[in-house]
Amino acid sequence: MKKLLCCCCLIIGLAFPRLLTGAEPKAESSTAPPKALQALRRERFILTPDPPRSPRINGARIFGVRPGSPFLFTIPATGERPMQFTADNLPAGLRLDPHTGFIAGTIKDRGTYPVTLVASNALGISKRPFKIVCGDTLALTPHMGWNSWYVWENRVTDKIIRDAADAMVRTGMREHGYQYVNIDDCWAMKPGSRDESLNGPERDQEGMVNSNRRFPDMKALTDYIHARGLKAGIYTSPGPTTCAGHVGAYQHEELDVRRFVEWGFDFLKYDWCSYGGIAKNGSLEELQKPYRLISRILTQQPRDIVLNLCQYGMGNVWEWGKEVGGQSWRTAGDLGLSFEGIAAGLFRDGFDLYSDRKLHQFGGPGGWNDPDYLLLGYLSNWRGGTAPTPLTVDEQYTHVTLWCIVAAPLIFSGDITRLDKFTLGLLCNDELIDVDQDPLGKPGYRVAKTGDTEVWMKDMEDGSKAVGLFNRNPVEFKKVAARWSDLGVQGTRRVRDLWRQKNLGDFAGQFEIEVAPHGAEAIRIF
Repeated sequence: MKKLLCCCCLIIGLAFPRLLTGAEPKAESSTAPPKALQALRRERFILTPDPPRSPRINGARIFGVRPGSPFLFTIPATGERPMQFTADNLPAGLRLDPHTGFIAGTIKDRGTYPVTLVASNALGISKRPFKIVCGDTLALTPHMGWNSWYVWENRVTDKIIRDAADAMVRTGMREHGYQYVNIDDCWAMKPGSRDESLNGPERDQEGMVNSNRRFPDMKALTDYIHARGLKAGIYTSPGPTTCAGHVGAYQHEELDVRRFVEWGFDFLKYDWCSYGGIAKNGSLEELQKPYRLISRILTQQPRDIVLNLCQYGMGNVWEWGKEVGGQSWRTAGDLGLSFEGIAAGLFRDGFDLYSDRKLHQFGGPGGWNDPDYLLLGYLSNWRGGTAPTPLTVDEQYTHVTLWCIVAAPLIFSGDITRLDKFTLGLLCNDELIDVDQDPLGKPGYRVAKTGDTEVWMKDMEDGSKAVGLFNRNPVEFKKVAARWSDLGVQGTRRVRDLWRQKNLGDFAGQFEIEVAPHGAEAIRIF
C-alpha cells in the first residue's frame, strides 16, 4: 500500500532534492558559526571522534535466544587489528572463535547467563559484561542493521546484498553493533512481469515460495552473510502480493516460514500491503489476524526469526504489537515515501506523533516502536537513481539523536557501499548507540517544550539520564535548557556530551546550550 506509492514516484517524478556540498566533511571547529548562518548553508561537520586504537567493546550488553535455536553473535569491538577475543563463563553449547569474536552454537537450558567479554590487542585490553538470556523473548534491545529498500527498492539483487554484507564489515559498522543485512521487497517472482529475471514458477511442487533469478541461491546468500558474523533478513506480505507486486504469503504462510528457515534467515519484515483486500473490515481483530498467525508459526520453528510488523501504525499497533508476537512495529507511514518530505516526516512522525500518542509507554525489551529507517547517505530519488539525503546536516544529527533517545531500531537504509566519514560518524557513535541499546530498555519521551525547543529524556540502567535537546526552528539558533526539575534529578550533576564524547563539567539546576536550526545536542547526566 504505502510502498507501492513509493514505486509510483518512479513514474510521476519528484523534484530533485537540495544537494549537500560534495566537499570533504570537516571536524567541528571550536569557533561557533555566525548566528545569521542558515541551516541549509552549514557545511558538514563531524562530531564523533575516531575510536581509540586500543580495544573497545561496543553494542548490546544483553541478548535473547530461544532454547535450541542457532546462536550467532559477533563481539563488536573497535581497535587496531589483530585482536584476540575471549569470553568468560560462556554457557554450555556455545563456542567462541578467538580471532573473529564470533560466538556460535546452541543453548539447551533456559536461564540467564552472565558472561564477561574480553578483547585485547598490542595496545590494551577491554572487558565488558554481557548477559545471555535463554528463554522466549527475542530482541531484548532494538535491532541494528541495514535494509535495501530506500536505496535499491525494486532493483535489489543477490550481489547488492553480498556487497552490503561486505560493506558492513569493511566500514566497521559491525564493530559498533550493527548485525542485520535485510532484503526488502522484490526478491520473489512477480506475477505478470515481462522482466525475465522476475518471471518463472512462483512456488515449487510442494507449494514453497521461489526466489526470482536475481537471487539464484538464497541459502548460499545467507551462508555468505553468516560467515561474516552477521544475520540475514527477508521480507514478505500476508497478502497475495507484496507492495511492489511480487508473490506474497497469503494461504502459504506456514510453507513460506519453513522456506525462510530452510534458507537460514533471522529476521522477517511482514508488510500489510495487499492484505487490505483480504481483511473483512478495519476491526482490531482483522488488523491483528495475519500477525497472530505468522508469529504463531515462527515460534514453532527451530530457528529464531525476529518479526517486524510493518502496517504503518493502523489500529494503534503499539498497544498490541508485542502481544501478537511482534518484536517491533512500524508506528507511521513510510518516512521516505516522498523524497523531499523526509524532513517533514521526521518532525511529524518522530516528534509529534510519538509524543502525542505517548508511544514510550509501549516499547521495551522484546518489542520496540519502529518509526522507520535511518535515511542518511545516498538514497533512492524515486526516479531510477540515487541522491544524497535531502536532510540538512543538522537534521541528520537530529534524526539519529531522536532515534537513540526513543530506543528505535537503528536500521540504516542508504547506500552502505558509499559511506563517507561524515555518515559513518552519524551511524557509529558508540555513546549514542549505548543509549539506544541500554539494557533497561525504557524508551525516552518529551519532558519539556518551549516554543520551538524541546527536551527529551531517556532513563538509563545505571541511573543516569540521556537527554536530547532539540531546536525545531528552521533558520534560527536557539538556546535550549535541560532543567533538573523536568528530568527528575537534583543537586550538582556531571554532564557529558555524547556526540563529542567529552565531559562538559558539573552543573547545578540545569544545563543550557545553543542549538542549531533543526538541530540537536545529546548529553548524559550522571
